[in-house]
Amino acid sequence: MRVDISKKNILGDGVTDYTVALQNIIDMLSGNGGGELYFPAGRYLTGSLYIKSNITINLGSGAVLAASGNYELYPVITQNDVLGFTRGTHRGILYAADEKNITIKGEGIIDGCGDSWWESGKTDTQRPRTIQFINCSRIRIEGISIINSPCWTINPICCTDVAICGISIKNPYKSPNTDGINPESCKNVRISDCCVDVGDDCITIKSGLETDILQKQYPCENITVTNCTLIHGHGGVVIGSEMSGGVRNVTISNCVFQNTDRGIRIKTRRKRGGCVENIMVSNLIMDSVMAGITVNAYYQCGAKPDDMELFSQEALPVVETTPTMKDMLFSNIIMKNVRAAGIYLLGLPEMPVQNIRMTNLNITVEGCADGEYAVAAYHAEKSFGDGIVLEHAKDIYIDNCFVTAPKNKFIMKKIKNVWINGDACEKNH
Repeated sequence: MRVDISKKNILGDGVTDYTVALQNIIDMLSGNGGGELYFPAGRYLTGSLYIKSNITINLGSGAVLAASGNYELYPVITQNDVLGFTRGTHRGILYAADEKNITIKGEGIIDGCGDSWWESGKTDTQRPRTIQFINCSRIRIEGISIINSPCWTINPICCTDVAICGISIKNPYKSPNTDGINPESCKNVRISDCCVDVGDDCITIKSGLETDILQKQYPCENITVTNCTLIHGHGGVVIGSEMSGGVRNVTISNCVFQNTDRGIRIKTRRKRGGCVENIMVSNLIMDSVMAGITVNAYYQCGAKPDDMELFSQEALPVVETTPTMKDMLFSNIIMKNVRAAGIYLLGLPEMPVQNIRMTNLNITVEGCADGEYAVAAYHAEKSFGDGIVLEHAKDIYIDNCFVTAPKNKFIMKKIKNVWINGDACEKNH
């Protein structure tokens, strides 16, 4: 069943709030087994909509689904925030839980109208995601454009069989925490042919914090990111830092990174546990990034600086909450106009970054006079134009690698079994 909302006296005037009317149509379609809600050209104002099983939202050319600035139209749900504290979160603009067979598609736009949320200083509850699905299956988001998200833009949590293809996300560069696509503890996710330009990480793969009981038991696995253009974010494709459930079987290929702080960014710290493994990265172009590839086991953001256990440079006992990062392949990557460091791998003394193979790399580092922090770690020093930096790393194989850097081509500390272009580098440098 297909319903053209203009036939239901819902007019795209950009003024009238249609939250109740749109929800009634969704409920009616659901009661009939499902169907399509079609938006013709116009601007339609709404609060949070609960999307049910077998529902398609189709935004036609010229249609804009615009988020209301009335906070009361976004019911508060309980959810852990990014630091692991349980508090209220405003329900997403398009939201579903325990549903299946949902499609969001079309040539139109979802405008999150995030300005009021960014500027409100509201901290008692988290800002709403634009699209958030929890414990859902068979999700497809296709063709649409999303702008001005109040917080994370697309956030599936504990979902399976998710396809996100051919979409555009544009959030202002300085907008807070407006990540593009963040699958958390999901299985079988494909992100393809997307353009993401945001104020935080472009694509982030997560699996929960150590305090998140719901997610701790669920890894994020079988994730594909391909044919995407990623612009301006703190990270292009990011794994972590919330990874207590583990992240595995990730393929990233045929992507372009432009002016991101980091290209591929993997981050965690002690007490978060989890294992990042089986990561395949190939055929990338990175232009004007601060750092091309970073792996950081000392991620400092959100941590108390006086928690000496988190940031101790001495080897600690390996326990359940010791994070592991291993088994990664990086191949056929061009990095140009890099400002800080081409590659920066920083493991733990008790758990080095391990079994990393890099092949066919062409890295050109320009450097900057003041230097920049390639990794966010308390003891990390600024990089002034370094090629490859390894610290607490073992079983690292770098083949057919060409590095041009104004300072150091290679910096190695506390390494074991490192090979560069066929030469063993067993001693620290």
